[in-house]
Amino acid sequence: MPKLAANLSMLFNEVDFLDRFAAAAAAGFKGVEFLFPYAFPAEAIAERLQAAGLAQALFNMPPGDWEAGERGMGCLADRRGEFQDGVERAIGYARALGCPTIHAMAGNAPAGGDRDRLTAAFVENLRFAADECAKAGLTVVIEPINSRDMPAYFLNTSAQALDILARVGAANAKLQYDIYHMQIMEGDLAPTIERILPMIAHMQLADTPGRHEPGTGEINFAWLLPQIDRLGYSGWIGCEYRPAGDTVAGLGWARPYL
Repeated sequence: MPKLAANLSMLFNEVDFLDRFAAAAAAGFKGVEFLFPYAFPAEAIAERLQAAGLAQALFNMPPGDWEAGERGMGCLADRRGEFQDGVERAIGYARALGCPTIHAMAGNAPAGGDRDRLTAAFVENLRFAADECAKAGLTVVIEPINSRDMPAYFLNTSAQALDILARVGAANAKLQYDIYHMQIMEGDLAPTIERILPMIAHMQLADTPGRHEPGTGEINFAWLLPQIDRLGYSGWIGCEYRPAGDTVAGLGWARPYL
C-alpha cells in the first residue's frame, strides 16, 4: 500500500506549523515532510514528531534567500562554501529528526550561464553532499521541477537528473520524483517510473492543473497509485499539494491509504 506523507508546508495550514504534526496524525498520516525546518529548533520539531507518532520522511537543505527568490545553490560554483555549510546544517537536523533523506536543491540558473559549467558545479556539490550524508547513513536526493512554475530552475527533467546522478556516482545519491512536475514536463508517468524505479528514493504528488489534491485534475491517481505499489516502490510519497479547500475535507482521495 502506498505510504503517504503529509507535506506540512502545504497541508494543514489551518493551524500553526508546530501544531500540524498532531493534525496530520489525527487525519491518519504516519509520515510527514516539509520544505524547511530551520525556523525552529530541531528539538522542538522532534518533540512534535514523537508526540504524534510520526516519521520524518524528507526535508530540503537550506535554499539561500527564499524570500528573494533563491531556490538552492547546487549549480552555483561561487556558492560552494554556503552549499557545504547547508549540507552540514541539514545533516544535524536529519539526525535529530530521524530523517533518512534530504533534498539538495539545484538552484536557479543565472541568465546566460553555461549549462556545462552549471552541471559540473552541481555534480561536484552533490559528491560532497553524498559523501557527508553517507557518513551519517543518509540519502541525498535531487528533484526535477517544471519550468512553468519555476522558469529559472536548473533541473527540469528526469533524464537530466539521471545524467547528473550518473556523473556523481554515489550509491546514496538518488532521484526525488515528483508526479506533478513530471506530468507537466514529460507525461508518460507509469512507464517512466517503472523504467527508473531503482533510482527513485522519494516521490511526491499533486494533480495538474492547479496543484491541488488528486481527483481535481487530469492525472488518474486511482490507477497510478496502485500501479506504483505493484511496481514495488516501498518509499514515501509526499502529498505536496495546495488543498482546494479545507485540508481534512479534501482527503477523501487518500482514505484507502491512510
